[in-house]
Amino acid sequence: MYHLFKRMLLVAVLVAFMLSFAAAASAAPEIKLASVTWTGVTIKTELAMAILESLGYEAENKVLAVPFVYAALDAGDVDAFLGNWMPSMAGIADKFFKKGSVIQYVANMPGAKYTLAVPTFCAEAGLKDFSDIARYGEDLDNQIHGIEAGNDGNLIIRDMIEKNMFDLGKFELVPSSEVAMLAEVQSREKQKRCIVFLGWAPHSMNERIDMTYLTGSTNATFGPNDGTATVWTNIRKGFAEDQPNVAKLFKNMVFPVAMMNQIMTTLYKDKSLTHLQAGLQWVKAHPEAYKGWLEGVTTADGKPAVPAFEAYLKSNL
Repeated sequence: MYHLFKRMLLVAVLVAFMLSFAAAASAAPEIKLASVTWTGVTIKTELAMAILESLGYEAENKVLAVPFVYAALDAGDVDAFLGNWMPSMAGIADKFFKKGSVIQYVANMPGAKYTLAVPTFCAEAGLKDFSDIARYGEDLDNQIHGIEAGNDGNLIIRDMIEKNMFDLGKFELVPSSEVAMLAEVQSREKQKRCIVFLGWAPHSMNERIDMTYLTGSTNATFGPNDGTATVWTNIRKGFAEDQPNVAKLFKNMVFPVAMMNQIMTTLYKDKSLTHLQAGLQWVKAHPEAYKGWLEGVTTADGKPAVPAFEAYLKSNL
């Protein structure tokens, strides 16, 4: 009886072990992305999540302010971030790159732009350069309009004010959401009242607003070449080794400025669409894009990636 009991106990332990092993093996790998509330970053992140889910991964998106994105990457709480605008984020991100806890990884969108802008009628009146802003202080209510608190662009503006760069010491930074800032710009444009605001491309604002980017940006502000930027995909230390298949996907995922402008314009014109739906519509119409993203990539269980994503497209559009 004793020996029978031992055998039954051993069998029970083996069965429990096999069941737990099978459950662990069948659990979808989880990939955690960080993003910010900007339209372009949201589109890229949601497209990446859709592809990951089509390939059998669980994908989570944590929406954070920029400084918290890097704190999360540094701590290993998130795996990747597709919105590293450089050089404007250098003041926040560089210390983590130097530390080695965050890997800059791959340029996903060269030829972007991020700097101060004005409605074109203001530029035609003479407000064309950073050095012109202070002269129009009264017309501008001594304000420069930014986006969410803690954003890198806001930090650059605040630094310009605190250091009295371009004689801006009397100015005030007005933080806001992207949507609220652009609504204010459009309101003032209609009233023919000047406003200086954070502008960037790609974004539908470039289609919706008759706007002009200011010249005069320096290494100490939004970088040379009048704010020309490169957007990077960042990953946490060790992610490429932990998840080489997903890392390959992220390395392949590039987003030309023209592509993003088209998606954002579609999103603006058809407000019934979500960011993901607008992105998927563009991707479906441009199969060469997703086939390039999926080159050398498999599903989580090692099967071909393209048929899996095409099945996802068919069922979600």
